[in-house]
Parts: sequence; C-alpha cells; structure tokens
Amino acid sequence: MVVSFNKASLFFGGRAIFNEISFQINPGDRIGLVGRNGAGKSTLLKLIAGDYSLDEGSKNMAKEVRIGFLRQDLAMDMKKTIMEIARSAFDEIMRINERMEEINKEFEVRTDYESDSYTRLIEELSILSERFGILGGDNLDESVELVLKGLGFTQDTFHNTLNTFSGGWRMRAELARLLLQKPDLLLLDEPTNHLDIESIMWLEQHLSESNQTLMVVSHDRTFLDNVTTRTIEVTMGKAYDFNAPYSRYLTLREELREKQLATAKNQEREIKQTEELIERFRAKASKASFAQSLIKKLDRMERIEVDDMDTSAMHFKFQPAPRSGKVVVKAEGVKKSYGDLQVLRGVDLEVERGDRVAFVGQNGQGKSTLVKALLKEIPADGLMELGHNVMVGYFAQDQADALDGNKTALQTIEDASPEEMRKHARSMLGAFMFRGEDVDKKVKVLSGGERGRLALCKLLLNPINFLVMDEPTNHLDMNSKDVLKQSLQSFDGTLLVVSHDREFLEGLVTKTIEFRDHKVKTILGGIEYYLEQRKLESMREVEAKSAQKNVQKAKEEAASGLDYKERRQLEKDLRSVVRKLEEVEQEIENLEEEINAWDEQLADPQECKALMADPDFYPKYEEKKSVVGGKMELWEQLNEEKEALESQLSEAS
Repeated sequence: MVVSFNKASLFFGGRAIFNEISFQINPGDRIGLVGRNGAGKSTLLKLIAGDYSLDEGSKNMAKEVRIGFLRQDLAMDMKKTIMEIARSAFDEIMRINERMEEINKEFEVRTDYESDSYTRLIEELSILSERFGILGGDNLDESVELVLKGLGFTQDTFHNTLNTFSGGWRMRAELARLLLQKPDLLLLDEPTNHLDIESIMWLEQHLSESNQTLMVVSHDRTFLDNVTTRTIEVTMGKAYDFNAPYSRYLTLREELREKQLATAKNQEREIKQTEELIERFRAKASKASFAQSLIKKLDRMERIEVDDMDTSAMHFKFQPAPRSGKVVVKAEGVKKSYGDLQVLRGVDLEVERGDRVAFVGQNGQGKSTLVKALLKEIPADGLMELGHNVMVGYFAQDQADALDGNKTALQTIEDASPEEMRKHARSMLGAFMFRGEDVDKKVKVLSGGERGRLALCKLLLNPINFLVMDEPTNHLDMNSKDVLKQSLQSFDGTLLVVSHDREFLEGLVTKTIEFRDHKVKTILGGIEYYLEQRKLESMREVEAKSAQKNVQKAKEEAASGLDYKERRQLEKDLRSVVRKLEEVEQEIENLEEEINAWDEQLADPQECKALMADPDFYPKYEEKKSVVGGKMELWEQLNEEKEALESQLSEAS
C-alpha cells in the first residue's frame, strides 16, 4: 500500500467536495483520475500530496513515501537552466559527486599517504564511487538528455534559463525533473495540456515501459487508454473505482448503472407488493403476526441505491454557414521571425471551401503563428489573403484568458451580440451550462473550463463559414469535448483546427498539415493516416541507424585481424544481408507492379473516374508510393552493408 483513504470527507464553504470516499493506491498502480471540471480531481491530488487535510475520515501513507507532483500552478526558480532543473532530480548523486570532488582535491595537496585519515579518505571514496555507479551517476547526462529530447527540448536549449521559456515549456522542464526523479508515487495534473503529439506519444511510451506508480488527471482519452490500467471517477462528492482503463471503464460504468436501475426497479416492485400485503392483513387478527413479520422484513431490507450522475452538458449547434468562394485562404512565401528566431520560413498553403484541416507538429514550429498571420492578428512577410465572402470565427489558444475579467458572463455575451441576438443571451448561456446566478459571475472568478465554454458561446453570435480553432480542448472536460466535436462534425463550413488531441481529431479532419523545420507539409488524410505515416518514417530512421551501426562495426573489425570464428560470423552476416536484399527487391518489384497497374487505370478516363469515386483511393495510392520510397532507402542501406562485409572478408583473405 502506498496511500489509502477511508471514509474521507472534505468540505469547502459548506459544500462537500468529497463525502466518505474510500480507495487505496498500491505499488505499480496506474490510475486515471477522471470527472467533470470542478468535480475535485486536482483537489484530490493535493490531498494525497498533503496540501490539504481531511475534515473527516482518514488518510494513511506508507513510511517514507516520496511523492512527485506535477501541478498546474508551478513555482520554479526562473534563473536556473533547463539542464540544472533536470539534474536537480538526482540530489543524492549530486551530493555524492560534490563529496568525491572534495576528496580528490584533498588528495592533490596531501602527502601523508601512510596516515589513518588518508586511508579513511580512500575507503570513503571507494564507497562513494560504488554508490555513485549504483544510482546511475555514470549515465546521468545520458538519461537527462534522453528525457529532455523526448519532451521536445533541443540540445541548443539545454543551457537556456527558465525565464526565456513560455509556461508550457516550463511545465515540460518540471515534468522532465519528476520523470528522472522516479518518485514512489507520481501525480500528474493535466500533463498533456502543453505537449505536442510527438511528445505525448513519447511520454506514453516512457510511462508504459516503467513500473512507476502513477495517478494522472487528463482529458486526453487516448493518453489515458495507453498509460493507465485503472480508473477512478470523482463526481458529486463520490468516488467510483474501476480496474480498467478509461474507454473500458465507460462501458463498465454504464453496465453497472443499468444493473443498478434494473435491480432497484425490481426491489421497488417487491416493496410495493409487500406494502399491499401488510395493508390487507394488518386489520385481520388472524393475520396480524404475518403482517408484523412483513413489516420487519421491510425494515431489514437494504435499499438499493442508484449512483448519482452529473448529467449536465453543453448543447449547441453552429448556424448554417454562408457560402464562400472556392479558395478560403491562400498563403505564399510566408516568413515570420522574432528577432533572430525564425519561426516560419517560406510557407505555402491553400485551404479550399469545405476543407477540414488539422495543424499538427512540435510546439514552437509556428502553428499558432501561421494562424495569427493568416487572420492578420500579427504582421508577417509574404502573401496572405482570405477568399471571397469569407466570414471568420476564431477561437484563439488564449481566447478564454483574453476575455474581460471584470465583465459578467451575461455582459460578455450581450456586449458581443448583434442587436437582434441580445434578447437570447440568457438562453444561449444556458446552452453552455451557465444557469441561474452563474450568468452574473464575473469572468475573473470562472474556472478555465467555464471561460472556455464562454468563449465558445461567443462564436455562435455571428454567422461564420471559416472556423479557426487553436487548441480548443485544453480546458474542456471529456463530456464538453465530445459535445464540441459533434457540433464541429455537423458544421457545414470550412474548418481549421490546431490540436494535439488525437482522439478529438479522429473522424473530424480530412487533411493534415505538419509543421516541421519551420515549413509545412500537407498530408491528404486525417490524423489516423498521418500517424501511420509518421510511424513508417520512424521505422525507416531506426532501420537506417541500425544499418549504419552494422557498417561501422564491419569497418572497425576489418581494421583488426579476424580469427576463424569471426570470419564464419561475417560470412553468416553477409548471407543474411543478401537474403534481406533479395526480399526487399522482390517487395519493391511487387509494389511497383501494383502502382503501374493503378497508373494504367488512371490513364483511362472511365477507370480513373471509378477509382476517384473511392475517397480512400488517393491516400492508399500515396501511401503505396511512400512505402516504395522507404523500401528503396532500405535497399540502399542493405547494399552498403553488403559491400562493407564483402570488403572486410576480402581484406581478411
């Protein structure tokens, strides 16, 4: 047991945040903590970390448990570098290293080699060196570099101070420190909010491959499914514990509630029948004892409770989109720099009416910058123009924070509404879960999720046909994200969305634009197709590195003499490479035959029309050509390896 709660209760302002909740975290548990915005998820993490104390019930911790807590509100030393933040995870290693340096400096000036104190220093240095190795001190920088690069930092930023980075990158630095620290219990509060897709996937793999005891709050369904094996839902003061990842938990939760409803219905029927019998026999002396036994039976009956569910949800639909010109937005040769930092470098882009586009790529590659440049929010070099009759609806990444904090929710909507829409302001706010006194709350006291919903409400006030959304899901809970996705799927205009949420993008977009090396690459397919292509590319990179290592190894061995055993191994390796070459050649031949057959069909107008009727044809065609390219690269690498092995064998003869 790492930590356990027994009938734990916590009250804020007379409201029960938790009411007699009980659960236990065991070593190796990987728990997803889910629930609506405001349900108490972050509060529960703070209870575990010791920030809050319970009002009732008990919390028990194992002795000397080390807790690592990634908070949403970070307090960090802004003068430290990224490398210093990461290396601070190794407190004991750093202390040992400092002491070893002190001893070595002392050795430089001491000459009393036969003294007892000199002998004790040698013994201490030996013990420290052994402990240093056990803790991984010899590979410390390698471990730090691996984690920092996995989270998106580049080598040239390792020694930049924290105050030169945005809040999202500071969070990454703290996350790197916690991952390197390897605490007994790792608490992560929305770790994916400021990560791009590549970093999220790296973090998923890192956490999945470790035996880390973990509790994570996240609204990223895919991340939870890939990282966690258990789900705890907090809702309406209660906690529900399921031994399953998020998607499976949803099914189990629904099945449990259906069983509760059916059982409760049967029990109500039984109670009603028993009460009717009691009334019938109560007045009859001969049946009085029977009536009393029925009354006692009812008193002893444990009433089945159906779990309360928070069924509140947004419900809205975008207005029909006025028709725009065919080209919605066009960009040619767009460049943008901030001082010496070049963010965009000669970007060309065209979005047509009806396109549903996702901007993806590492943070800092210019996704939000290009959006702002296209919409004239910031100046940039190059051609950028909107098409005929384009009406833009823009949800900026900081949209929720850009709202006037001194206005109420009602004033915010009324002031932004056309005259004819103002009378509907209250009903519109109701559709976004602002009811009763909520509409009179000032924006500055609203939660991040509430401000996000208010910003979405503003989008509905005017007709639009080009909807641009920059990270719209960051502060939305699961239910609100689902409602937003459904509304966007039914939106009949042109959509451009910047997002790192794979599950949100699935089935929503049909074109993916990747930002890399300050340029853009268009992939004619949705996020699923894009991720498949990235995996293929990553596999080719791994194969290339492997082949290069084998070539280098062969060259190094050629420089030294070979014994019989080594020669036999080289011959075996050569046969293996030749066999792989033949296999790859056959695969290339088969693929090219398929592509040639398609090319012949495309040259025939009738057959071409039939092929193009299939919306999946072109992505499959491009994917096949991409696979051929990858196989050709692999063929070249294998051929180089073959030549190196042949050369080595020749020199050894």
